[in-house]
Amino acid sequence: MTTPAPLRIGLLGTGPWAARTHAPALAAHPGVRLQGVWGRRPEAAEALARTHATTAYADPDALFAACDAVAVALPPDVQAPLAVRAAQAGCHLLLDKPVATTPGGAREVADAAEAAGVASVVFFTLRFAAGVAPWVAEQAAAGGWFTARAHWLGALFSPDSDSPYAASPWRGEKGALWDVGPHALSVLLPTLGDVTHLTAAAGPGDTVHLTLRHASGASSVTTLSLSAPQEAAGVSIELRGTDGVHELPAEWGPATDSFGTATDALLEAVRTGAPHPCDARFGQRVTEILARAEAALSAAS
Repeated sequence: MTTPAPLRIGLLGTGPWAARTHAPALAAHPGVRLQGVWGRRPEAAEALARTHATTAYADPDALFAACDAVAVALPPDVQAPLAVRAAQAGCHLLLDKPVATTPGGAREVADAAEAAGVASVVFFTLRFAAGVAPWVAEQAAAGGWFTARAHWLGALFSPDSDSPYAASPWRGEKGALWDVGPHALSVLLPTLGDVTHLTAAAGPGDTVHLTLRHASGASSVTTLSLSAPQEAAGVSIELRGTDGVHELPAEWGPATDSFGTATDALLEAVRTGAPHPCDARFGQRVTEILARAEAALSAAS
């Protein structure tokens, strides 16, 4: 049996997320070859490429032409138009969440992937963490859920934060709703069903409280923040229903391992042609829900 050639994958982005997670995971993955790196800062692309013994590209379209797929670690509204161009060039897509910050931008990505016949996977980190995907599948199969409660409280913007992501302009502008909201929705939607109604209320800092009604009839309440005190930070998701009370697994493993699993998912989608549950169309739906919540917050202010 002939071993398939590694998928040639290019990396778009050179920031902390790309350098700490995407690049090392791709460089170590046996099923892909890190073909090259492009970034908005050429000097950073050169440095990251040197670290992983690959090539820095000055032009993203030249990178697309040299690749079978691209992985993206860029702000969402930079990601979206580049993802469309990559799909049109025939590249499979390993995207970051959120796909975009407008429903139209996310729709263009999903439409481009479908029109080009390329596979897409959106890296909702939680969904690819060790133990979480099987847990989500089990809860979705169990059904009978009455309600759910989710907290995603980060301390990124707390006064004593030393996170390299605190300086991110798009996170500063869009806040927890758009940065960690996708994580919560990536678990709530497959277990409880699509969102049919929502309300949103602002809390301290960038904190947002969402109350959601789901297609299954269940409801959920979610609190999102990047400005919680360090002592209050943490993540939990709890489902309650006829099958009892079930909590999200607490141990997820390193982000590089999760990204490796997302890369596996892209390879499988490429091989089989079957859409992954976290594809660009699912990313579009998450974007639509977040945009509705943002509009509700604006109307209430």
